[in-house]
Amino acid sequence: MFTGIIEEIGTINTIIMGIKSAKIQINASKVLEDVKLGDSISTNGVCLTVTEFNNISFIVDVMAETMRRSNLGNLQKGDKVNLERALAVGDRLGGHLVSGHIDGIGTIKEFKREDNAIWISIESSQEILKYIVLKGSIAIDGVSLTVAYVDDKVFKVSIIPHTQDETTLIKKNVGSKVNLECDMIGKYIEKFLGNKETSLYKKGIDENFLKENGFL
Repeated sequence: MFTGIIEEIGTINTIIMGIKSAKIQINASKVLEDVKLGDSISTNGVCLTVTEFNNISFIVDVMAETMRRSNLGNLQKGDKVNLERALAVGDRLGGHLVSGHIDGIGTIKEFKREDNAIWISIESSQEILKYIVLKGSIAIDGVSLTVAYVDDKVFKVSIIPHTQDETTLIKKNVGSKVNLECDMIGKYIEKFLGNKETSLYKKGIDENFLKENGFL
């Protein structure tokens, strides 16, 4: 579990591609301070497991499903990535609860400066947009942000100077792909209501149903 508050920007050192998977070495410093084998590190919002490390880098394995669902397959040597260690019990929750399980990919459509902030417009699929709520939370490449606009094609966030400096977001280009993780609460509610509706549909309305729900 993560918070979406980026601790540092790492640099891709090496990528060894498999048939559908990859092994990636990432140069870093802060996230290595107390690292152990098996630790989770959010990399561009994707929860990855440390399989090797030294004092300047760590290595992770990226499976085929993660390559399909995220932008990690587009990374090249020298690219920058957002890094965050897993949330420790007792830490302040500065962003929002982020699982590190990517829902899908968005495409940056526009950057627009407004005074000290920069607006980013991101296009995504209906499957993603249905979970995005005005003034709700979303993680973009692992960065916890507040949705400031949403319609049936795009959503927008506004990036303050600190976030501009401490993450990779404004260093990307129009057309760049970003990892998106929607607020998990909406997904759980949908699943619960969907199961309930399906259950009621299968059960049907009969005398027992009316008794159980207080109508008789």
